[in-house]
Amino acid sequence: MKILYAEDQKDLRDLLTKRLRKDYSVDTCENGEEALDYLTVYTYDLVILDILMPKMDGISLLKWMRQRGIATPVILLTAKSGVEDRVNGLDCGADDYLVKPFSYEELLARIRVHTRRKSSHLTSRLEVGDLVMDTASHTVTRAGTPIHLTSKEYRILEYMMYHPNLLLTRAQLEERVWDSSFEGGSNIVDVYIRYLRKKIDDGFDVKMIRTVRGMGYRLEGEKPRPHSPKTGGEHADSFH
Repeated sequence: MKILYAEDQKDLRDLLTKRLRKDYSVDTCENGEEALDYLTVYTYDLVILDILMPKMDGISLLKWMRQRGIATPVILLTAKSGVEDRVNGLDCGADDYLVKPFSYEELLARIRVHTRRKSSHLTSRLEVGDLVMDTASHTVTRAGTPIHLTSKEYRILEYMMYHPNLLLTRAQLEERVWDSSFEGGSNIVDVYIRYLRKKIDDGFDVKMIRTVRGMGYRLEGEKPRPHSPKTGGEHADSFH
């Protein structure tokens, strides 16, 4: 999953970006004009916007996105807690609204909600064949056996599990897993696919990760089935 995060408070931006990058590919910037430039060049799964930014505020950028038909989910962050402010943000096209200070765990939960909505999944559980991923707990099993993945391996597999049985090119995987500082042109995707194959397919008769020669990769198996949602514990971390 690829996120654009625009925030003018450097300390908050650096801290939140560091934490988000443990689980997601994140591009970050400090004002609305920079965010506009990113949105002109790259495609994102989610945008997190601070409202009070220099050069171009979050609401103006949000309006620009919607006027151009960019339907990417947007979460607004702001110190303003008034009802009118929240209503204005939502009326301008925001999908969600978080008031500072906020819990990091709540932000993660809202990110997961919008990811599920965009992909039409109703819970945090993904299934492809006997491969199961829980995006809330970041756990993966195959036939009930736990599989331990690095953050990059997890992101690649998550994207593939959201798109089972579909051909995914190397460029698509690069764009969704690495941030804009990644120059590409190497065999890095192939390397991580090999890592995933050892963990996902070795020891199993049915091989799930298929290579489409000269084009990319496909995760083969049954499509995800709906499951009852699970709830997790809360943590006290908050961001101001």
